[in-house]
Amino acid sequence: MSDSRTEEIAARLAAVRGRIAAACTAAGRDPGGVTLVAVTKTYPAADVRRLADLGVLDIGENRDQEAAPKAAELTGLPVRWHFVGQLQRNKARSVVRYADLVHSVDGEPLAEALARAAERYRDRPLDVLVQLSLDDDPERGGVPEPSLERVVEAILAGSSLRLRGVMAIAPLTWNPDTAFTRLAELAARVRAAAPDATVVSAGMSDDLEPAIAHGATHVRIGSALLGKRAHLR
Repeated sequence: MSDSRTEEIAARLAAVRGRIAAACTAAGRDPGGVTLVAVTKTYPAADVRRLADLGVLDIGENRDQEAAPKAAELTGLPVRWHFVGQLQRNKARSVVRYADLVHSVDGEPLAEALARAAERYRDRPLDVLVQLSLDDDPERGGVPEPSLERVVEAILAGSSLRLRGVMAIAPLTWNPDTAFTRLAELAARVRAAAPDATVVSAGMSDDLEPAIAHGATHVRIGSALLGKRAHLR
């Protein structure tokens, strides 16, 4: 595509990539070790096509009722679908059909539901991340520290899920450096149980720099990349 919207996204993408590169330089890291996940919730499928044309092939969605039809419409587009939002167990059968990586496994029941659905509806294991609660606040979602080992064990128990790492959102009242330091500690505990679980999904438009400083491998970027838009109907 070549239009004003594509030009806008291209300019925003250049700025975001510049921020990622600068953060990696400051942290002594290779920018190639950080994956940009474009969070396209509330944005139309046409924007996903624009992103793909611009070389962004990792696409994040947080609601199945929006993501499933969007993924169906874009069948054949060489993108990787990341499910990044809270997921209800009754949506597992739908999500496993299109998602390449689910970032938000927040308990044993969801892990078990995804495992059953993946075994039935997929021809390969589903990659998943454990969503961590950094402050153990049950209202914010995520796995609190005392439950972490049980959830990891539930994912590792079968062959239809593959544990790839962890995800977290920094609590609003916390300093991002404090939050992502805590995340790095918990990620190391998960890797001790599952050495291949090297993904750390952390950092969004406002805090990608401290996330990268503390080891994020995937940053989830929405508004900085796509701007403010009205919700889809």
